[in-house]
Amino acid sequence: MSKRLAPTMTALQCFEAAARHLSFTRAAEELHLTQSAVSKQVAQLEEMLHHHLFLRIRRRLQLTPAGSLYLAEVNKILIQIDMSSRYVLTYGQQTEVLKVATQPSFGVRWLIPHLKGFGREHPNIHLDIRNEMEPFMLLQGSADVVFFFGRGTWPGATCVELFREQVVPVCAPELLDGGRLESAEALADWVLLQSTSRPEAWHEWFLEQGLQSANSYQGPRFDTFYMALSAAQSGCGVALVPRYLAERELREGSLVIPWEHAMASNGAHYLAFAEHAAEVPKVRALVAWIQAQLAAGHHA
Repeated sequence: MSKRLAPTMTALQCFEAAARHLSFTRAAEELHLTQSAVSKQVAQLEEMLHHHLFLRIRRRLQLTPAGSLYLAEVNKILIQIDMSSRYVLTYGQQTEVLKVATQPSFGVRWLIPHLKGFGREHPNIHLDIRNEMEPFMLLQGSADVVFFFGRGTWPGATCVELFREQVVPVCAPELLDGGRLESAEALADWVLLQSTSRPEAWHEWFLEQGLQSANSYQGPRFDTFYMALSAAQSGCGVALVPRYLAERELREGSLVIPWEHAMASNGAHYLAFAEHAAEVPKVRALVAWIQAQLAAGHHA
């Protein structure tokens, strides 16, 4: 394996400061180094990269094309290091980070509300929650707990079923114009808002009622149910979404169900963690918390 090109942090800081000020002297003042020390660090960097990073013109510095390109990359590195360092400052000495991955709409509408109080109960567990569409993050080691929708089988993982769902059509009340649909077939002529993750949903919803629709695969397509809900609220068409995601809008009246037929989804919502992490205290704490929420009837 070839040796990595790994310049020192001091060299990167000297280069960035010199490039920002276009002066070794001012960079040295900022970094509390001598001018010769900054110049030497940059020279060593140029030797490593086999490119001149600066032109010296009339005792002034000017970035070369290679220098400008490298500056953009170095800035990304320094910003990331700064962010990571500030991130660590938010933790207490006894804090453990619990990395959680969730699908976007589920995270916004179900998971986050159900985590209320977890921090008070477990002050030493810092939740790091991010959006992910698939549970592969678990196997890569970049998540401790994953929430996903599917069949509940994932090699190397323990999957705990949370709840099943039903999908219903929803739309803005003005699309009904104060009336009622005479049949589900009438929806076939509407703009059907599609979900990327469930491309067969409309076809199966019509089929379950003994209907065929030539338009069941047509219509604007959205990556998340949350976006489809927003489009439905805006009057863009009718969305077929898990009912639990739309409960708030249905209660408030900003969305209505134009035809009362709920279809059971072909799958369930699961919580998953690596088999070897079953006894890890922070993982057990979150699993127990979620199960307590469900036992208390907070499934939707």
